[in-house]
Amino acid sequence: MIYKVTDLDVYTLSIELLKDLYLFLDNSPKSEYDLVKNCKRAAKSIPANITEGFAKKTHEAVFKNHLLIALGSSDEVVAHVETLIAVVPRLSDKAKIVIEKYIRLSKQLNTLHKNWHTYNFR
Repeated sequence: MIYKVTDLDVYTLSIELLKDLYLFLDNSPKSEYDLVKNCKRAAKSIPANITEGFAKKTHEAVFKNHLLIALGSSDEVVAHVETLIAVVPRLSDKAKIVIEKYIRLSKQLNTLHKNWHTYNFR
């Protein structure tokens, strides 16, 4: 049973990935400050939107909308990291690992969005 937002795998994964992303972005050059800032902003909005949607889970459209926003933010992180690869190729190997993790999160968010009514919320 799911009693609180921390019971959702997508939420806990989004928090774990924040840590990974921050460690990865620490290696980016100061010249890419704006890209790093936008990437962090998008990543932080993922668990925030999952939480806000979960708080309104009894309203299907509202909950699903917040999941879609979180999904969009996850995909935005991927785009920012891909941009970082383009401008700082030396980060490519580590960036690909981060991208794979965020793609996995996006897939999980999409699955939850499609099937949320099958979960037993309290």
